[in-house]
Amino acid sequence: MSVNPVIDEPLVSFPGPAYIPYAGVIKHLWGDAASGLVSDWTYLSSEYLTQLLFGMSPHGTFRHSDEFKTIFAADELYFVVSGELVLSNPATGESVRAGRGQAVFFQRDTWHHGFNISDEPLRVVEYFAPPPAKGTGAAYARKQLNLDRVRYAQDELLGHWNPLERDRRAPTLKLVRERDAILRLDGNGMCGVTLILVSTAQLTVGILELLPGQQTEPHAHGGDEGIFALEGQSFVRILGLDSPAMFELKPSDGSFIPLGVQHQYVNWSDKPARLLFGIAPHYFPRR
Repeated sequence: MSVNPVIDEPLVSFPGPAYIPYAGVIKHLWGDAASGLVSDWTYLSSEYLTQLLFGMSPHGTFRHSDEFKTIFAADELYFVVSGELVLSNPATGESVRAGRGQAVFFQRDTWHHGFNISDEPLRVVEYFAPPPAKGTGAAYARKQLNLDRVRYAQDELLGHWNPLERDRRAPTLKLVRERDAILRLDGNGMCGVTLILVSTAQLTVGILELLPGQQTEPHAHGGDEGIFALEGQSFVRILGLDSPAMFELKPSDGSFIPLGVQHQYVNWSDKPARLLFGIAPHYFPRR
């Protein structure tokens, strides 16, 4: 692993497939007195993908400041592991509320502020692509004009909000729930269940569910893959290299699989396992 720290976003890369134990994740604080402070655990930040876990105290918040602006040139998905997140676009007044197991998705040039509206610590897995290494992160944000006005309500809709009528607005923040996911069954249909939460030209994020004894077929992707273990105990088998490797993942552990590397997920335990994954830029190998 190599780490290239900058003022607020360490770039963490690996020379090949890697096991990323929670205890060994790079930790730092994002923000300042004006923006609020957020704890970040950076699992990886490769040429194509950034995966991190961020946290806030009960009733904690983050906004933005002159130095730490929350507007980037990337697709981002926030998956809530604990607590309850309200994410707001202070430029439009939009807000969405996501509890445990739900996510919020937004794309480039979307201002965002976050609020933990629960009595427990907030923990959110974030996938970000293209990553800061491409100039999409803090370096991009600092070049953007600051907001003249911050708002957390859409009062212009009052008197015009009829749930019986189709909403024709184009929201900048989208709540993503498992019931909205695309369901994929690989192989013979008994190789686990994949729930695709979002898939764009830049980023695919989903959840892999494995029952006891299940394993996926060997496969590779057209992008770097970052894994975050949500539940249970599972193994990642790295195939096709001179020195085959196997990583054991427990909750909050991570793994990095570079573009094009054959691998397989296995659940040899007696309990179900769930893995959150992000892949950038492409889910399928390019031909």
